[in-house]
Formats: sequence, structure tokens, C-alpha cells
Amino acid sequence: MVVVIDRTRKVSGENAAGPVSVADRVRRQSDPGGGLYKRRTPIYPKLVHGRWRRIKWAMMFVTLAVYYITPWIRWDRPGILPDQAVLIDFAGRRFYLFDLQFWPQEVYFVTGLLVLSALALFLVSALFGRLWCGYACPQTIWTDLFIYVERLFEGDRNARMRLDAAPWSFDKLWRKVGKHLVWLVVAFSTGGAWIFYFHDAPTVLPAFWQGHAPATAYIFCALLTFTTYVFAGGMREQVCIYMCPWPRIQGGMLDNHSLQMTYRHDRGEPRGPHKKDATWEGRGDCIDCGQCVIVCPMGIDIRDGSQLACINCGLCADACDEVMVRVGRPTGLVAYDTDSAVTDRVEGRAGVYRLIRPRTLVYAGALAVVGAVMLWGLTHRTFISVHVLRDRNPTFVRLHDGAIRNGYTLKISNRSFTTGSARIVFEGPRGAHIETPAAAETTGPLQAIIEANTDRAVRVFVTVPGDALHGPRLPARFTVTLPGGTETVATSFVSDAEDEE
Repeated sequence: MVVVIDRTRKVSGENAAGPVSVADRVRRQSDPGGGLYKRRTPIYPKLVHGRWRRIKWAMMFVTLAVYYITPWIRWDRPGILPDQAVLIDFAGRRFYLFDLQFWPQEVYFVTGLLVLSALALFLVSALFGRLWCGYACPQTIWTDLFIYVERLFEGDRNARMRLDAAPWSFDKLWRKVGKHLVWLVVAFSTGGAWIFYFHDAPTVLPAFWQGHAPATAYIFCALLTFTTYVFAGGMREQVCIYMCPWPRIQGGMLDNHSLQMTYRHDRGEPRGPHKKDATWEGRGDCIDCGQCVIVCPMGIDIRDGSQLACINCGLCADACDEVMVRVGRPTGLVAYDTDSAVTDRVEGRAGVYRLIRPRTLVYAGALAVVGAVMLWGLTHRTFISVHVLRDRNPTFVRLHDGAIRNGYTLKISNRSFTTGSARIVFEGPRGAHIETPAAAETTGPLQAIIEANTDRAVRVFVTVPGDALHGPRLPARFTVTLPGGTETVATSFVSDAEDEE
């Protein structure tokens, strides 16, 4: 990036030498005496109006609505199955997602979903910067909500600063207490809504207040209440800068062609105060008003270039556009742009946004492959699972007529919402007969009723005539068919017969 700097202008602080590296910023924030810790300096972001602020309000409303409403959506399922649309049922060992249900053995679907989410985040970051951080991250959403509550009680930036600097009085006390009480209510609602995803919401809500809810409900509600209150109310930007790993990871996702919230140096420099009716010749459009800094929830100066702390929320662009309108200059001095485009314009070329480039192709390709595998898995998913356990003690029984009998236990899982009759077929040594304690001996398939969404252990005996055996261990297999699919499991038939030469 090419940066034009007016070195004749005397400024102090971080703007004194143009863009500041992350390392320099960290060093400047450290204790002057050389210590490793500096007490947090409160940030008082000013309320700003504009396109990006409206988008952030809309995203806050939509995401909070999804979070709080989703557990109350009902979904019709047969029998005694829970009717909550989205439910992580640890007690029943199921994960319900509308018309889908996943068993613990299908954890690979959850793994695939996490991989898809990560790849989508990589691709979006490479294309459009940190959109997740600025508009959809829970820390951003709840911090926005907490700041909104803070403004209701204490006023906007200047009023909050005056209130904090003022001595304690009744007015200051009730405003502070009221703010923290509402924060606690919001934090408690956050923790309370979280437990609804793991328990049936209409059932656990009254049980929670009556003291009959599971202990885990109280533990996790308290944990989420505490973390929401501390992170969104007290730590705010420190969570993003020091605790969250994504700002550091995203550095590997971005390049000079990634769209980010950018101060357009080619147009803004050299900056400086501007008087009414003065000419704009020989200077940039930035009037050094600092509005982009005082609206930033992270407390940074976007004019210092790309920074680890910047969440690309766009509030600085809204503030700058307001100023540009007042001074009669074009808006967009701070806007979503690329470092490459800024450099091109400085060098007299037209800035072009390259959507297709090697890293975006790699991320998009990986996303397509994983998505295709997930789609294939869901469309070819069977709703039956079979495990065969052969009796170990005794391994076989010789009957009075010389036949050999082996015992097996078939654990059949019916993962569908429909009760079905399982058709059990044994394939192995010649002349094998199959039976269960409740059914007569037969050479054909057995039938066993498997209830919907349940496991059933089916005891099976297989008898083979002695003259059909030609070895101590013969290959065999069970094939079980349910309306939800068919599964074949290999096993063996054991006897005391010797191998034939």
C-alpha cells in the first residue's frame, strides 16, 4: 500500500508517523514503566447513523430473534419423541434438527458441518474481510446490545464521560445501578435461552423456577450469565483483541485484494483542518476531525491502516460520510475497498477488485467438495444400524443329532420415525437353520419388530448340520432389512470340525 503523508503537519500520538504496525500499537499500549499489564482505558463509542449502523441494528435484531425464538419452535414427531424443532438431547442421545435426527454414531455429520462453517468463514474473509466479526459474532451482537442499554441510562459519548468523571451522587448511582441490573437481566436471558437448546423449553422453564430442573441447567445458565455480563459489559474489545484467536488467524485469510473497511489514503492525504470557503487544492479530503475514531467500538483509528483490532463494522464509514456531506465533499473517504485498489489509484491506474484469485478458488473448491460429500451422505443415509456379537462362552454347542449351534446377539437400531419389521437373513454354511427363543426354527428369514427411534437386542441361534462343516471357523454374514434401509454385517460360524485337505 502506498501512503501519502503530510510531514509538514505537526501531530501527536499514533498519527504522527502515518500507519502504525500491530507490534508498535501493542508496545504503545503497554505500561510506560515497562510492565506487562496496563489497566483498560474505557472506550466511549459515539452513536452514529448511517447505512452500516442500520445493517448492524438489523443483524442484531435478526440474530437475537433466532437465538431466543428457535427453542420454542415445535416440530411434529411420532410417539413420545420430543416435539422441539432444534434440540440437543443428551439424555436421549439424539440431536434433532427439524425433520432430521442424528445419533451419536453419526457424529461425522456434525464434524462435516463444522468443517463447512470453517471453510465458509475462510472464503467470506478472503472475499469481504471480517464480516463475521463486524456483524454476526455473538461478542459483537451482545456488546452492541449492552452499549445500547448503556446509552439509555447514561446518554451518548460525552454524557457518559461526564458521568464517569463526576463524583458519586444519587443521579449517578441510579443510572449505574439501573444499567447493571438490565445488563444482568439480558445476561440471564442469554444463559436461560442456552439451556433450552438442551432441554424441552416448555418443560424446563417452569421446572427451572420451581427448583426441579437438572443441575446442569442451573450450572450452564449461571456460566452463560456470568460470561455474557463480563465479556459484553466489562471486557468488550479486550475479548476480540486478546482472547479471540480469529483476528490472528484471519491474517492468513486476507490479501491485498480482500475487501475491508479502508481509509482511502489516495484521496484523504494530506489531511488537516479545513475552514469554510477555503480551497481544497493541494490537500486531501480528510479534515482530521477524529469522528471515525470516537465512533469506533474498538477505539482505533482506521486511518492507521489494517489493524488486528478492527472488526470491519463500518461505523467509521458512517461517521466520515456525515462529515463529508457537511463539508460538501463526496462520501466514501472511508469505505469497503482493497489495498490493491488504493495502490492502483495512487499510481494512476483504475482500481479493480479481483473476485477470483488462487486463495478464493482453493477455499471455494474445498467448500464445494465438503458440501458435496455432506449432501451425498445425507441423501444416501440409511436409518438402520446393526452390530453382531457372537457368543463367547460357550463358543458353540453340539446337539444330540451331531449338529452345531452358535448363538448371536444382533443389536439393531431403527433410526427412523417409523416402527418397522426387521427381516433377518443368515448366509453361511450349507443347511443353516435360524431361530430365536420366541420363533420356530426356519431356513428362511426371521422377522422382528423394531420400534421407531430405538435399539433392540435380538437373540438368534444358528444351527448347522455336522456334515456341512469343513473347518473350525467358517465365514458368515447377517443381512437385516428395515423400511429405512439394509445393512449386512460379516461374522463367523465356529465348530470343532477340522479343515479338509
